[in-house]
Amino acid sequence: MTMDTHKQDGFGNGFGLEHKFCRLGGDVAVIDGSVIEGYASLFGAKDQGGDVVSAGAYGASLAALSARGGKVKMLWQHDPTQPIGVWDEVREDARGLFVKGRILADVTKGREAIALIGAGAIDGLSIGYRTKKAAKDGRGQRLLHELELWEVSLVTFPMLSEARVGAKGNAPADDAMRSLAAAIEGARGLLNRG
Repeated sequence: MTMDTHKQDGFGNGFGLEHKFCRLGGDVAVIDGSVIEGYASLFGAKDQGGDVVSAGAYGASLAALSARGGKVKMLWQHDPTQPIGVWDEVREDARGLFVKGRILADVTKGREAIALIGAGAIDGLSIGYRTKKAAKDGRGQRLLHELELWEVSLVTFPMLSEARVGAKGNAPADDAMRSLAAAIEGARGLLNRG
């Protein structure tokens, strides 16, 4: 496993942008060639670094971004020089931080990302954030209560195994949509061969 945590104090408070990642498996979903969606963070789930995000941790940050007309950035592998698309929807729900956006095929790295996701080489999502409020529990976990969200990246190695492109609830409608998307992709493949 490869892990990387950027500049922080003992609780990760306020000094630098944090992002962590490690290699784990998962599912992939790209809709219409460039639309992606999934959970970039799940509430109550312990990641590989021992961090647990509390429900509502992103609320203040998302409200502040919205008030000033800002958006969470979509980056490639946390590289601020490599924006690859736009997140059209970033919201908290009962499960975690849900994101939905478009990879821009007019950008070289965007085309590469679409190809890599389609091939199964990339399927992770990872957040770049500053910790505003956190506490340690008795088990060595860091409980993250308030986070300033900067970006959500497509990554090779997400820190949270469930933070995946295409990670959705288990509703029957979601399963039906995935099956339909797979059937359409299969039909496209047959048409392209002929």
